[in-house]
Amino acid sequence: MKIGIPKEIKIKEYRVGIIPSGVRLLVQSGHKIYIEKNAGEKSGFSNDDYREAGAIIIQAPKDIYDSCEMILKVKEPQPQEYDFLKPGQILFTYLHLAPFRELTEMLKEKEVTAIAYETVQEGKRVPLLEPMSQIAGKVAAMVASYFLSAHNNGTGVLIGGASGVLPAKVLIIGSGTVAKYAAKIATGMGADVIIMGRSPSSMVALEDMLPENVSTLYSNRYNMEKILPTVDIVIGAVYITGEKAPHLITREMLSLCKKGAVLVDVAIDQGGCIETSRPTTHDDPVFEVDGVIHYCVANMPGNYPVTATQALANATIPYVKKIADMGWQNASLQDAAIYSGVNVAGGFVTEQAVAKAHQMEYHELKSIVDHCPKFRATV
Repeated sequence: MKIGIPKEIKIKEYRVGIIPSGVRLLVQSGHKIYIEKNAGEKSGFSNDDYREAGAIIIQAPKDIYDSCEMILKVKEPQPQEYDFLKPGQILFTYLHLAPFRELTEMLKEKEVTAIAYETVQEGKRVPLLEPMSQIAGKVAAMVASYFLSAHNNGTGVLIGGASGVLPAKVLIIGSGTVAKYAAKIATGMGADVIIMGRSPSSMVALEDMLPENVSTLYSNRYNMEKILPTVDIVIGAVYITGEKAPHLITREMLSLCKKGAVLVDVAIDQGGCIETSRPTTHDDPVFEVDGVIHYCVANMPGNYPVTATQALANATIPYVKKIADMGWQNASLQDAAIYSGVNVAGGFVTEQAVAKAHQMEYHELKSIVDHCPKFRATV
């Protein structure tokens, strides 16, 4: 299979979809890899590194899209990339379609086979989301601490306090991977941390593995309204596979927050779990609503590409190889994890959460593969 890796063009997105070790593995299996010039530069990999691994360096992204059967990316296609995509092409990347109707409609119209990293599931695990969730959780605690400073209009509370002075209080909403790693960093910095979740087993596990300065609290509106006036930092760490994030902090609740409190909405990729959130960029990361600071950068790990690229590429390469070796149809029908990753195929929405979010018709993927002639012919 011809596999293309374009350079990411989302603002301050420095990650790349493959590393040289992955190139070598695929080339040794008989596949051809085309990568855009300097795509891996900020991730620590030169054009020569990729050439030595067996990749072909391409100057223009359009040439990659024109010649490749599978496009391997990190972030969702940007509007200026839409015209490059072709019917039947495989797109394997983070998509987060539930909040983005325009992107969903484009993938349908183009009849792209869109496989989303974030909905690839193995049991209850989302293995291609986990490494970036680790990084995003760690980054969330660090950036929250920075924006808590007075020169950023924050409360001026040092996250770890000082001798005789109480530390900042941090509320983390969610009890999954982002929450765990945000709590690790925040507690390591000396904060008083509360994790709010709805899974008793997850909260017990977090209490067992984290330091004594972590408490857990059951997530409901009553508890949220009681706790918000007391905290300096809120980290939104909610993820429901494929679905638009629920608004657990409403516009009305914002009035309960301290002036200068910092809200970091890690769920912004899925629409955000804070009603007043909107996507921001690394160039312009924060905004204020009623004196409350919102940090809503939609690609937080992209600012640490040397670490993030390697973690992501190591996780994705087994799935990339299986799709390349078998074709996406056979790979998805034989591997439940890949099957769950297919969000759009042949002009149909095949991910139920995405169809529900946009009130579009949902089609079971197996039914499409079994009954659509153009798919049957290639299986």
